[in-house]
Amino acid sequence: MTDLVSVKWLHQNLDDENLVLLDASLKSTAEGKNSSHKNLSIPTARYFDLKNKFSDQNSPFPNTIPSEQQFEAECRKLGINQASKIVVFDNMGIYSSPRVWWGFKAMGHENISVLNGGLSEWINHGYLTEDRKVKEHVRGDFKAQFQKEFVKSYEDILSNLNSELFQVVDARSEGRFNGTANEPRKHLKSGHIRNSISIPYAQLLENGKYKSELELREIFDLKRGNEKEMVFSCGSGLTACIVLLASRIAGYESKYVYDGSWTEWAELQKLYESS
Repeated sequence: MTDLVSVKWLHQNLDDENLVLLDASLKSTAEGKNSSHKNLSIPTARYFDLKNKFSDQNSPFPNTIPSEQQFEAECRKLGINQASKIVVFDNMGIYSSPRVWWGFKAMGHENISVLNGGLSEWINHGYLTEDRKVKEHVRGDFKAQFQKEFVKSYEDILSNLNSELFQVVDARSEGRFNGTANEPRKHLKSGHIRNSISIPYAQLLENGKYKSELELREIFDLKRGNEKEMVFSCGSGLTACIVLLASRIAGYESKYVYDGSWTEWAELQKLYESS
């Protein structure tokens, strides 16, 4: 499976017995934007509770990737198998689904794609929808194998300030990156990690879908000043994955996310400055 599939492809393959369709919709974006399709889903979809079931609830930071054991157990409850072909979507077009795509990659499952345009694009094509429901599933045999190199830590980013081994790419808005707009988390100052570059995720999308491979490549070529491997960051590690997936579509072999992102960085830098 490719990293990105169209709604036409999904419609043609919805009856594949190995296909597992995951609905990773959130109630709203970090900026408070709501979907007009919040109670709808695609038939056969299984709700993927990113915030409560597939994030580490003991972490002080939002959206932290869960343990291998937690991820595996929750996938099995959803009836996901080792042989499953997974397609994930959300109700914002492209928002939370790339985070789920990256999470499966980080847990060693390669057979996963993001639905380009998500639920909105599905509806735009006139395909059937249903009310979102919590369903019971036959327990799956999914096996997680955590690839720790996918996840960059605060210490990795701190060390990179001097070594400059990789390029940090920030997915937040230019205003938040430049410190001229407020963070959604009111207690945090805006700004950016030194030597990072800004590629706002919104610039990579058009009408809720990814821009073309050529357009994405031009954006990355324009923004990048070197050939270093990229590590993606944002506010909490979620929209970073939108930009990571865009880079993959553009032809880069990207995989790294700073999981704590700006929330962790700003919090720990504040503690450091006050000590």
